[in-house]
Amino acid sequence: MELLPALAISASGLTAERLRLDLIANNLANINTTRTPRGGPYRRQVPVFAEKLREALGQSPGQAPGRGVEVAAIVEDNTPPRLVYDPSHPDADPNGYVALPNINIVTEMVDMITATRAYEANVTVLNAAKAMTLKALEIGR
Repeated sequence: MELLPALAISASGLTAERLRLDLIANNLANINTTRTPRGGPYRRQVPVFAEKLREALGQSPGQAPGRGVEVAAIVEDNTPPRLVYDPSHPDADPNGYVALPNINIVTEMVDMITATRAYEANVTVLNAAKAMTLKALEIGR
């Protein structure tokens, strides 16, 4: 395996997981946001990852390994908002229910742990590729 592509693949994974962690932090920060500029409660955001296509680089699938990952889109979760009875809230409907964001803190924490572990795995690969490069330079002396 060539080392520079390994570094590029790991770097793309680091970038994608960092964005995923940013979205999780944004979701948690807006867990009680009932009013957005578009109207209604905040909607949970999730990234959609896609493999960087080999064909875009002019290579057939059998020629080379993948080229990493990219964020294809950031989409809103379509689950309905949580309804909480609070007639004193300024955003309560006529029946006294407030539409809160569709964010589940347990889901966000599990996503945070998996994103952190994926980030750590990419750092490990990056460090291994760097160590192999240094060894190759030592051998070349």
